[in-house]
Amino acid sequence: SKSLSNEENLKLFGKCNNPNGHGHNYKVIVTVRGEIDPVSGMVINLTDLKEYMQEAIMEPLDHKNLDKDVPYFAEVVSTTENLAVFIWENLKKLLPVGTLYKVKVYETDQNIVVYKGEE
Repeated sequence: SKSLSNEENLKLFGKCNNPNGHGHNYKVIVTVRGEIDPVSGMVINLTDLKEYMQEAIMEPLDHKNLDKDVPYFAEVVSTTENLAVFIWENLKKLLPVGTLYKVKVYETDQNIVVYKGEE
């Protein structure tokens, strides 16, 4: 965090506090909800959902340094929690209203964030 001292960053973020950055291979699961279309049998066409995920997640984030390459994180600490919010907000703009239910971001197998939007 730019607003904290080096000592405060080290205490708060531990080994993730690296001035040169560090990487993750995040895994993202998107859950949708709504009425099942009687013709397709789907809440949303999976081909469409893949395209929305490509635009909302992969294009802005894949193989990027979040802090340097993604404008959103210039002012927001790039925690997994904030990454989940970023993904939610991007998907919400693309998906049909009311269909986005949950975004789950795995930083590791043990560190997982679930975000369901502002309740």
